[in-house]
Amino acid sequence: MAEKKSGERPHDPKFPRKFLEFMRSGWGPSDLEATELEQAPYCARRREAVSAAFPGETIVVPTGAEKVRANDTHFRFRAGSDFAWLTGDLDPEGVLVLHPSATGHDAVLYRRPRKGTDSDEFFRSAKYGELWIGRKNSLDETATLLGVECRDVEGLGGALDGLGRSQVRVLRGIDAAIDARFEAEKAEAGLTRDGELAAVLSELRLTKDAWELAQLQDAVDATVRGFEDVAAILPAEGSIPERLIEGVFGMRARVEGNGIGYDSIVGAGSHATTLHWITNDGRTSPGELILMDMGVENDHLYTADVTRTLPVSGAFTPLQRQVYEIVHASQQAGMDAIKPGVEFQEIHQTCMRVLAEGLDDLGVLPVSVDEALDKDSLVYRRWTLHGFGHMLGLDVHDCAASRPEHYYKGRVEENYVLTVEPGLYFQANDELVPEELRGVGIRIEDDVRVTAEGCENLSAGLPRSADDVEQWLAARREAGPRLPGA
Repeated sequence: MAEKKSGERPHDPKFPRKFLEFMRSGWGPSDLEATELEQAPYCARRREAVSAAFPGETIVVPTGAEKVRANDTHFRFRAGSDFAWLTGDLDPEGVLVLHPSATGHDAVLYRRPRKGTDSDEFFRSAKYGELWIGRKNSLDETATLLGVECRDVEGLGGALDGLGRSQVRVLRGIDAAIDARFEAEKAEAGLTRDGELAAVLSELRLTKDAWELAQLQDAVDATVRGFEDVAAILPAEGSIPERLIEGVFGMRARVEGNGIGYDSIVGAGSHATTLHWITNDGRTSPGELILMDMGVENDHLYTADVTRTLPVSGAFTPLQRQVYEIVHASQQAGMDAIKPGVEFQEIHQTCMRVLAEGLDDLGVLPVSVDEALDKDSLVYRRWTLHGFGHMLGLDVHDCAASRPEHYYKGRVEENYVLTVEPGLYFQANDELVPEELRGVGIRIEDDVRVTAEGCENLSAGLPRSADDVEQWLAARREAGPRLPGA
């Protein structure tokens, strides 16, 4: 008689006993010699910072599980950013718990143990079996790699039983089962206890350590190469699909990293005026511009975020160049303003004033520059649409749960990493601008690190000025395509 295993799907095979006995035998060892990863000491220091922020309280940070894409297929798993920052673990279904102790907290990573050849799951489970998904690390191996105690996630419930709501803070919205275990607090004045945990985690992530800075530079460098790939296949004559450009960059991202850090924006012609254009179903056209906002997420989940706007024919028209140079001047002014202690809003206003002055030069502003910039007017924003930039790190919009006084109403500090990305966008149906401007969208975006004296452009490998962009595009076209990793 064939054995049936609890939880099997209706279409799963019912294996005969002889086959099962055969599959359970004849397997040799596959042990690994694990050594602590480079990032483990950094993660330990991050956990210590969280411990110091919440003495005597149990802290629960899950990573989440795979999400269904359709039927029995799943999206590729991507670890929760806060969880990855605290542990370095990129596998699904893990939960980090900081248990209060006499010395602060004891960190325990609860995760699924490896089910090797001593378990039928090895060959029967399409979700967990190593014949299906490959060799996984054991709890002991993971503990060595990450420098944190690891326990079977099956014991998590017992470890949390009996804890009162006032004793626990949970990073919510990641794991529904964890959320359900502890009733959500009602928000009254200010943040809830769980909301405060999310905010503190974001705020601790604002300043990047040396290892993180290296990861961000790695992601940026791969992104630069991705833009070079795209430039090489962009024809000056004829037309290619936006999705071809998306795919060429995606190939670089997958070969040199975990993948793309966010859906690539490839806007040819008037598509460039749609800020989050990810449909990418248009085509390039000679004489028009193409705006590409793309970033590689590296193998440790740190992402770049870079935008370039290129003249498809190889040279800007006089009007395209005028708009481009306004945006470039705005970006440079913003970079020049960055240094430790400068307010985010000062950087923003610096960029916006240059854009407003440029709009005035174009004859677009219906009022004076000062009136357009006045907080009771802001009419210039019809054509600028967004702020000067945002924090960057494990998330493309990093540290988003930070309290306003620590972020966009606060000041930048040394080793913050942020984008500087002003733009001008004239919609194709905007009757308040000259016809020749309609459908023109230009953004220039770079990733910068705040230094002791100013800022360092991590993406300086890509040109920014109009002349340099034209020369670079010509050089890349002449060099021709190349295969990543070849």
